[in-house]
Amino acid sequence: MSFTNFSQIQQSIQSGDVSLSDIVQSYINNIEQKNDEINAVISFDREGALERADEIQQRIEDGSAGKLAGMIIGIKDLICEKDKQVTCASNILSNFESVYDATVIERLRNEDAILLGRLNMDEFAMGSSTENSVYGPTKNPVDTSKVPGGSSGGSAAAVAAEFCTASLGSDTGGSIRQPASYCGVVGLKPTYGRVSRHGLVAFASSFDCIGPLTNSVDDAARILETIAGPDPNDNTSSSRTVPNYTKFTENLDSNIKIGVPEEYFGEGLDEEIHKGIKNKLNELEESGAELVPIHLPHMKYSIATYYILATAEASSNLARYDGIRYGHRADIEDVEKDLKEEKEALEEQIKQAKGDTKQELVDQLNEMDSSLIGLYKKSRTEGFGPEVKRRIMLGTYVLSAGYYDEYYAKAQKVRRLIKQDFTEAFEEVDVIVSPTAPTTAFDLDSNQDNPVQMYLNDIYTTSANLAGICGINVPAGTHSNGLPYGMQLMADAFEEGKLFNAAKLVEQLN
Repeated sequence: MSFTNFSQIQQSIQSGDVSLSDIVQSYINNIEQKNDEINAVISFDREGALERADEIQQRIEDGSAGKLAGMIIGIKDLICEKDKQVTCASNILSNFESVYDATVIERLRNEDAILLGRLNMDEFAMGSSTENSVYGPTKNPVDTSKVPGGSSGGSAAAVAAEFCTASLGSDTGGSIRQPASYCGVVGLKPTYGRVSRHGLVAFASSFDCIGPLTNSVDDAARILETIAGPDPNDNTSSSRTVPNYTKFTENLDSNIKIGVPEEYFGEGLDEEIHKGIKNKLNELEESGAELVPIHLPHMKYSIATYYILATAEASSNLARYDGIRYGHRADIEDVEKDLKEEKEALEEQIKQAKGDTKQELVDQLNEMDSSLIGLYKKSRTEGFGPEVKRRIMLGTYVLSAGYYDEYYAKAQKVRRLIKQDFTEAFEEVDVIVSPTAPTTAFDLDSNQDNPVQMYLNDIYTTSANLAGICGINVPAGTHSNGLPYGMQLMADAFEEGKLFNAAKLVEQLN
C-alpha cells in the first residue's frame, strides 16, 4: 500500500477501499521493515496510533472529521508532545518528558491528524547532515551511503521512505529546505512569526521556524493552514489572518515574475543542478512567467552573518541546560573526587614552587571551582555533543567583551542590509529562485571533520532566515548520480500564497 499524497489517502478512505487503520498499519510496517537501516524514527506509538485511527475513522463516517483526518505525521524531536520524551537528539535531555503540547501539536490534533512518531535530527538542530545525534546518523532513503541533510534529516527521510504522509521539522538556517532537497520532497519554511514557536525547543530564537515536509505542494499548504496563526503563548507570532492557502495551489496564475539573482548561480554550484534549474525556468517562461535578473549584493555575507548571530543566540538559549532541574546530571561523587584530586595536585605543586610561581598556584587554588560549579561543567561536558559545544563556544566568543561590537553588532547591521536587499527585490518580482543546496547529498562521514565545508551546505538557505521571509524547496530533478535535487523559491514576508502558486507551477513540470 503506497500513497504519494494526502488526496490519495482521502479518496481511498471515502471509496471504502481501505480503512484508516489499514493505512496506519502500512506505515508501521514500513517503519518496522526499513527503519533499522535508515534510522529516521527514534520512537513511535503503534497502539496509540491504531486506536486513534479507529476513532477518526468513525468521525469520517459520520461527517464530523477534521480537515487533516487521514494524514499521518511524524514529529521532529524538538517539538514538545505531552507525556513524550523530547530529547533534541541530545544526551543532556535524555530523561526529559514534556508536560505540555506545543501549539502546532494541538492544532494538528484538533484537525484529526495522527501523530505517529518522533523523528531523528542533528542535536539541538545544529548540523546539516543528521549525523550529530545521540541516536546515531540518519541515512538517505534514496541511497543509504549518503546523508539525508539536516538538521531535519529524520523528518525528510521519514517522508521519502514512506514512514508517514508528512512531517514537521524546524528551519533555523535551512534545516527543512536542505534535507528536503537531498531526499526529494517538498519542504516549507514559513515566514518568521507565521507559525507559533510555543513548544519548540529553541536554538536561535530570532531565526527558528516550524514547517512541514511533504510529498506535494498541496499537502504543505494544507498543513500550513492548520498550524499557522496567532498564539497568545508566543509574542512573536503574527496576528495576521491565515489565508486559505490551498486556493493558491488550485487556481494557478502562470503569469508571475521570477527574480533570478546572479549571486545564487555562481561558483560552487554543481553544473548539472545549475543546468536543470535553468531548464525548469525556461519551461516556466514558456508557460507565461517572466524571468527578471536581479541583484542581491549582500548575499555573499549571509553565511558569516548567520553563523555569528545564530551561535550567539544558541549560546544564550543553551545556558539553561545545567543538569540541575532536568536532563542529564553528572555524578556528584565523581565531581567531588575530581575536584579533590585537582586540589591535592595543586597543593603538591605549591610545596615545590617558589616566588611568583608559588603565588600564582596559590591564587589558582583559591579560585578553584566549587562542587556546584564543577557539577554544572561536568554535566554539560557529558551532555552536549561536539558540534553543540563548538557552537556554544563560538557564540560565547562573539558575545564576549572586546568582540561584541566587532562581530555580533556588525553582523546585526549586515542582517539589516540583507533584509533590505530582499525588500527592494520584491518590489519588482513575485518570487525569487535559487538552488536549495550546491550539490546533491554527500557521503556519510565525509564532512564531519570539516565544519566550514559542512556550514557551506547552507549557503543558499540562510539568507531567508536572516530576512525572516518564506521559502520552499520543490523537487527539480534527478542528477546523473541518481540522487534528487531541488530548487528553492522565496517570497516576501507573509506571501506564502505566491510561494505556493509558484511551487505548484514547478511541481507540475516534474
